[in-house]
Amino acid sequence: METLLVVIGVIGNIISVLMFASPIKTFWRIVKNKSTEDFEPTPYVVTLLGSCLWVYYGLTKPDGLLVATVNAVGIFLEAIYVLLFLFFSSSPSIRMKTIFLVIILDIFFFGLVFSTTQFLMDGSLRLTIVGIICTCLNVLMYGSPLIIMKTVINTKSVEYMPFFLSFFLFLNGGVWTLYAMLDHDIYLTIPNGMGCILGTIQLMLYMIYMNPKTKVAKQSGEEGWQQHQSLLIDPNESIERDQEQG
Repeated sequence: METLLVVIGVIGNIISVLMFASPIKTFWRIVKNKSTEDFEPTPYVVTLLGSCLWVYYGLTKPDGLLVATVNAVGIFLEAIYVLLFLFFSSSPSIRMKTIFLVIILDIFFFGLVFSTTQFLMDGSLRLTIVGIICTCLNVLMYGSPLIIMKTVINTKSVEYMPFFLSFFLFLNGGVWTLYAMLDHDIYLTIPNGMGCILGTIQLMLYMIYMNPKTKVAKQSGEEGWQQHQSLLIDPNESIERDQEQG
């Protein structure tokens, strides 16, 4: 059973790394044009926070190394994305917004969670609190594709819901759900199970509304990924779209 768990975890790591690397095309465009244009920093700052929290969770949990390693890669890539936003901000306001979000979320909030759980809680309670926070954040991130699905239903077109994004959402959620169930980890099971279900629904919508005559816009992959990651600081508010205009 332990060997099977490791194999599934490694497969999950590979798929998750591919998802973390998905915005590379977007940032190559930003570097090439030396401007962030209309892209928003929020998704990348929030994903950086999520990766930090999951690394902390993986290091806190016994045998949580595979959770920590993949999210360590996430920290590395998301930090690069955020730095590129700072270097190539299209306006001073975007640069200030990025700095503000980094300070509030990635430094202050993560520092608060780390210091509070590390110094005021014991091992089991610490793991529970960190797990709940990670789960809530991931549920919101996995819920963001609802925006894409609404657009598909309203327009009866999958132009802005790339197949591979939906496929990897389904695959990533399914693999990590299987890993979490075998490891009896409720904090991994809930958000990834939700991701698997949403990915399945997206694939079904893709089959229903797929139109081979529709020319898919070049930016569809970028917009799909941004919608998948997008979150606002207030988790109860609408998700802010990170997209390239027309």
